[in-house]
Amino acid sequence: MNDEESRQEEQEEQENIAAPEPDQKDERIESLERQLKATTADFYNFRQRTIKERQDTRKRAVEDVIISILPVLDNLDRALEAASSEDAKSILKGVEMVQRQFVGVLDTLGVSIIKAEGEKFDPALHDAAGTENVEDPDLDGKVITERLKGYRTKDRVLRPAQVTVGKIKEA
Repeated sequence: MNDEESRQEEQEEQENIAAPEPDQKDERIESLERQLKATTADFYNFRQRTIKERQDTRKRAVEDVIISILPVLDNLDRALEAASSEDAKSILKGVEMVQRQFVGVLDTLGVSIIKAEGEKFDPALHDAAGTENVEDPDLDGKVITERLKGYRTKDRVLRPAQVTVGKIKEA
């Protein structure tokens, strides 16, 4: 068989595929419709399963955070119980310990406190709640006081720090 004969056979096969008989067209259409319906159903099921998995993952993440915070709540309960029987200094010491424990839990969750006081004002990290006149030019544009602590993860500010910013007195 030479090259020309094999090319002719290929061309005839392609023509048969390209122009099937009417019965074959109907069968092919039905087959493609079945495949389309099956693929559509598979995709729908995949989407539903993915949505459910995402919801379950979020739920487990929230539960994990709550579990890590419960010991802090337990210690706050103990501090309140001790308030009726102990003096103010020991209660303050207990509450400070609970606060350190809470910061430690946040740290293990990847949350850190945003440094504010004495830092240059950064609108991405700080929320200016007001300004305060300052005479020292070094304090111009710097955070003078921190009204509310800010918190962040590695890649996201959870809550900016509420601060008062120094502003040089104009003469």
